[in-house]
Amino acid sequence: MNTQRRLFAALAVAGLTLLTACGGGGSDSGSSTPMNAGTLSLSLTDAPSCGYDHVNVTIQKIRINQSSTASDTDAGWTDLTLAPAKRVDLLTLSNGVLASLGQIPLQAGHYSQLRLVLAANDTTNPLQNSVVPTGGAEVALTTPSAIQTGIKLNADITIAANQLADFVLDFDACKSVVSAGASGKYQLKPVVAVTPNYISGVSGYVDASVANGNTLVSVQQGGVVVKATAPDSTGKFLLQPVAPGSYDLVVTAPGRANEVVTGLTVTASTVTTLNAAAAPLVLSASLNGTAAGTVSTGTTPIDANVRALQTLSNGDKVEILSRTVDTTTGAYSYALPVGGTMVAAYVAPLGSLSFSADIAATAKYGLEASSAGVVKTAGPLTLSAGATTTTNFTFP
Repeated sequence: MNTQRRLFAALAVAGLTLLTACGGGGSDSGSSTPMNAGTLSLSLTDAPSCGYDHVNVTIQKIRINQSSTASDTDAGWTDLTLAPAKRVDLLTLSNGVLASLGQIPLQAGHYSQLRLVLAANDTTNPLQNSVVPTGGAEVALTTPSAIQTGIKLNADITIAANQLADFVLDFDACKSVVSAGASGKYQLKPVVAVTPNYISGVSGYVDASVANGNTLVSVQQGGVVVKATAPDSTGKFLLQPVAPGSYDLVVTAPGRANEVVTGLTVTASTVTTLNAAAAPLVLSASLNGTAAGTVSTGTTPIDANVRALQTLSNGDKVEILSRTVDTTTGAYSYALPVGGTMVAAYVAPLGSLSFSADIAATAKYGLEASSAGVVKTAGPLTLSAGATTTTNFTFP
């Protein structure tokens, strides 16, 4: 357990988390601890954002229920209330940093639903939820009406009597903040995963020349990002918590060729050290091609996400970039490297990595658009330097 995690645990145990408990559809049930209770501890973390210097959200409470289908007025809710509400800059919560949200006693059992309740922007506090675009001024985030009843999060949490269940709300600011076109407005459409607070993870270094806030390091399985972060100013990255297993580690940066380490092994209760500061991952310079288009019903833009993926010669798929389309126009535009995608097989912690260009993946991308649970694909597309390849997606 690292020093930072010990500090968070100590603060939680010392009771410095200012919470109250209530239940039965939100009505006050007093502060007594349930019989055969365990304890749920919650923290907040974030994946790196894209094009923003700050993303602020203000959390009022987190609601917990055993039923995945319970409405906000049904019985069985227990609330972890933050008093006062906690305003958090999500972009400070990457590279292994966690913010404690508190602990709450719960009856032993299985819990399938959490609701994240945000404070609303109002005339008194117009920037409780806000964003600062890179190079721009702070503007309010338009928040969904669901903030009044809580943004529904699927969970898989088992509480055992007299034991602590430690979980993390992993907020993806990049996918959660959506541009509303030329209006200059931004909408918050939260994408949050509820994951166990594993001690295990991955650490390493990228070259300092790309340690500029725009580089993304992620671990993935089957083209799905499990955890992502931006290296700090020294090039160091820490991906934690990450469940034990085998992963592809993917490094992307503007104007650089993609880099992938395949078969990286994460073991229980261990942070796997990929490489040392003296042997950082060095990404080659690359020209870009552009994948662009719109997502619509044919006549009307719709809410959607578009991913760009590559398929390696060993058959592994890796996500290179994922964004939510413009809510006003349905447009997306991705600058993607056309230089050789560099791939190395993982050997051992601090082992020597041997990278070579993967011809099967170089300059070739598949696109995947998703909306309301429906997924459409295109490609593989072969991009050319300085050219734009247009792909439009139409949903029924």
